[in-house]
Amino acid sequence: MTLNSFSSRKIIIASGNIGKVREFKSFFKHLPLVVLEMSKGFEVEETGETFLQNASLKALAAAQFSGEWCLADDSGLCVESLDGAPGVRSARYASSDAKRVNRLLKELDGKKNRRASFLCAICVASPEKGILLKVEGRCEGLITHSPRGLGGFGYDPIFEVPSTGLTFAEMTIEQKRSLGHRGSAFAQLEDQLRKILNEMD
Repeated sequence: MTLNSFSSRKIIIASGNIGKVREFKSFFKHLPLVVLEMSKGFEVEETGETFLQNASLKALAAAQFSGEWCLADDSGLCVESLDGAPGVRSARYASSDAKRVNRLLKELDGKKNRRASFLCAICVASPEKGILLKVEGRCEGLITHSPRGLGGFGYDPIFEVPSTGLTFAEMTIEQKRSLGHRGSAFAQLEDQLRKILNEMD
């Protein structure tokens, strides 16, 4: 069976983050899938201690809730001099993107070590078979002293990739995809997803 046989296969992005959903839709544009947003009313408590555990929890719960294939990711920023914080609590570090950025910059005030990593774990689950695949991506960088750039979301304006001299918020979508943690994870995801679709009866 070929990929074209699955042209109507639906996959739901289990996230309420519009920026994240938009990124995943762009990632999937070359695959024969109908990409949908999760319907309102879906919530799941992220009780995992790692990004991969949280992504698995969300993907499984979303698949059962919707009855469709679901993709869930958990990603965040791990800052070396803050002992890995905010880590899995990146989205809950404060009540808005601006407040999260401001809090992080204040906590780094006076610290020389500004090394950080963006991590992303992605899982795809089906209501019948559970977890179909899981991948992880990583991007190393530095936390800037102030926000730069108008693109992206979350911590993007203060995360610089040293080899480019640009923050994620200063990059084009294509640059961020090729260099970023989510793009790295998706490159692995795409290969595995194509294999699964081709092997299914």
